[in-house]
Amino acid sequence: MSLSLSLPARDGRTLASYTLTGTPPPDPAPAAFTRIAYSAAHVVADPLAPVDPWQTAAVDWDTTLAYRRYLWSLGLGVAEAMDTAQRGMGLDWPTSLALITRTLEMARDVPGAQVASGCGTDHLDPADARSVDDVIRAYETQMEAIERLGGKLILMASRALARVAKGPEDYVRVYTRLLRQARQPVILHWLGDMFDPALAGYWGTADLDRATATALEIIAAEAGKVDGIKISLLDKDREIAMRRQLPVTGGNDGQGVRMYTGDDFNYAELIAGDGQGAQARHGQSDALLGIFDAIAPVASAALGELAQGRIDRFHALLGPTVPLSRHIFQAPTRYYKTGVVFMAWLNGHQKHFSMVGGQQSSRSLVHLAELFRLADQANLLAWPDLATHRMRTLLALHGVE
Repeated sequence: MSLSLSLPARDGRTLASYTLTGTPPPDPAPAAFTRIAYSAAHVVADPLAPVDPWQTAAVDWDTTLAYRRYLWSLGLGVAEAMDTAQRGMGLDWPTSLALITRTLEMARDVPGAQVASGCGTDHLDPADARSVDDVIRAYETQMEAIERLGGKLILMASRALARVAKGPEDYVRVYTRLLRQARQPVILHWLGDMFDPALAGYWGTADLDRATATALEIIAAEAGKVDGIKISLLDKDREIAMRRQLPVTGGNDGQGVRMYTGDDFNYAELIAGDGQGAQARHGQSDALLGIFDAIAPVASAALGELAQGRIDRFHALLGPTVPLSRHIFQAPTRYYKTGVVFMAWLNGHQKHFSMVGGQQSSRSLVHLAELFRLADQANLLAWPDLATHRMRTLLALHGVE
């Protein structure tokens, strides 16, 4: 099969021939990574379910779970039922809990499998939240359900809290209450409004310096109950400044609170670190990234090189994935899940390009064509002939013969 095809140009008005490099991902050799690395994993929809996909989430459980096993085989952890899994954008709380339950059950039979599960308030319609107490009760409902399964918590940002909180003091009250009753250290989650407009003004202010100060106040007061914080603000300088101020004691191992980068624009340099900070941990970021779903084999290989001290090789592998990630996460950023699922389809991890909520339609053919080029250039197409065949199928579906 020819590894050349005609793709829409960036202006969408012409077609241009593209010849693939045809270089597959490197063979990952998971070592003892020097960074904790969670991949926020997507869910695979069931396109044959007799439901209205805009109204009801139908999940292909076998294929969804197989993908998690694949991520573990690469040495990556799974951040379950997060926004990458379309949480709050098609995936409701009952389905999320079913997903968490199945993943935790499977993880028990996989040596070394790491799982952290999203805990939020999404079963509470923000319009129905009348007070901070309503938000606390909603969080506690999900906390109890996940902890009953033995799960580690990621306290997700709450749309309901963003709606009812009157200022930073309400955030302090909510998070202090939740942290004090958590059974084990949790990961906090600060998701910027570019990912979810309903989270604008999180921590009680639109001033990001003041918001950072509030989050740090909460963490410092309960450092023993905070494993780390994931921030997804796409602002590397803010992440670096914040990680240098995290407590040097506490955390999951007593050695300090971790910064989990959620910056899908600048993750390579943030994970590599700058060597500055009160201790080594605070001169580098660990990872909890949606893009690691799409670039899993290269991410694993790069982290293996970093563990061996081969920083140049780390950047040589991971650097070419950054343009792809910036494209997948371009505005409107909340539609990045489409690119993640598209990559899974191109690489044979699922048989179709369908999504919960029908969100495969949220990105244009021109966007997906550029994604295809960038994936090839980053050596992320495991079977170039399969990817080419599937790209041709998508083109034909859109009238490009």
